[in-house]
Amino acid sequence: MQFRQSMRVLACGALLAGCVSMQAARAEGTFEIPAGAHFNPEKLAKIDAFFQNEIREAKIPGAIVLIQQHGKPVYERYFGVRDIVSGKPMTPDTIFRIFSMTKPITSVAAMMLIDEGKLHLDDPVSKYIPSFANMKVGVERDAAGGGKELELVPLKRPITILDLMRQTSGITYGFYGDSLVRKAYAKADIFAGDPDNAEFAERIAKLPLQEQPGTLWDYGHSTDVLGRVIELVSGKSLYEFEKERLLDPLGMINTAFYVHDPAKYDLVASPMPKDSDFHVGYIGDAISPKRREAGTGGMVSTAADFSRFVAMLLNRGTFEGKQYLSPKAFKEMTTDHVGPNSGVERDWAYFPGDGFGFGLGFGVRTDPGNAKPPPPGDLGELKWDGAGGSYFVIDPKQEMTFLLMEMTPTQRQRIQQTLKKLIYEALEN
Repeated sequence: MQFRQSMRVLACGALLAGCVSMQAARAEGTFEIPAGAHFNPEKLAKIDAFFQNEIREAKIPGAIVLIQQHGKPVYERYFGVRDIVSGKPMTPDTIFRIFSMTKPITSVAAMMLIDEGKLHLDDPVSKYIPSFANMKVGVERDAAGGGKELELVPLKRPITILDLMRQTSGITYGFYGDSLVRKAYAKADIFAGDPDNAEFAERIAKLPLQEQPGTLWDYGHSTDVLGRVIELVSGKSLYEFEKERLLDPLGMINTAFYVHDPAKYDLVASPMPKDSDFHVGYIGDAISPKRREAGTGGMVSTAADFSRFVAMLLNRGTFEGKQYLSPKAFKEMTTDHVGPNSGVERDWAYFPGDGFGFGLGFGVRTDPGNAKPPPPGDLGELKWDGAGGSYFVIDPKQEMTFLLMEMTPTQRQRIQQTLKKLIYEALEN
């Protein structure tokens, strides 16, 4: 409660105009709904109609939507099929590639090591991977013959574990944007062959940074490097550590980096045949294991599994009597680290979106945002999604979570926005 109150104070103190918008938005019934709201079943039925129409118009093969409130299921639907070729229906054990929803799992694993004092947010990454001490920042300059060229300049300070967790390391992605650094990533072909996490981190260390550490929120391979740090600190592979300390204890039995059991291959969800370009560089597939365990976006999971992870976060780091994160660690993860006075600017592609800051692994709702009316939700909301369309929201104020599992790179943002709107419109005082 103290955290949620502090977020409200921060938003209202820093953004008076935003607070005026928030008052107006309450009349809309979709932002900052009073605590204790409950769901209207008739309004929830609009979600059924929406997804049935999406499937009827062949925009998606199917989807799963789970809503829980006060620790109990409110809405659970399995729409359509997991694969239009086989025609097999969506089920609780349907396996999805969750792409960037891997990042929160990797981040929680790292925070568990921080809780134990084996890792610290202010540790330089070079303490664990020495080659990161020699990295340079690529600065674009006017070339003598016209055009631009890249000048490599020294780091003003080391990259830290905090930078990796809040996406401020300067490490970027090479599959979007046209800066010279991003082009260098693409040219380096960092996915070539079959690198493990150690080799992949070394490939990143040879490339220039997009900007100085700690200056800009820039989505990239930071969480891949974090995964390698977890391996070095724990003495285990990333998956071995996560399986032992997080996945198995939570009961996430079908969450891994690949599907190893041939008997489960037909459980894997597929997108529409003409909707299979995820625009995230090399991704391989879910059933052809590689050495690399990509902490930034390589995991597969199920609705049944991921709902347990989300429930643990709603319950402030505990689940079914077991504590995974200390109160201090949970507060650190769910506090905005890129807001006012942080010194961090926001990249042109700021994925947390309007009204959101960024904690250590996911977006954190800090203010109403600039839209009129504001996007639905409550202050203190946690959320993230993946390139395939999977999406989770945690609303501590309403003691509510919802989870969407789907495979559609082109339709995902529209579907996510519509689903969230329908869910909050179904909440009544």
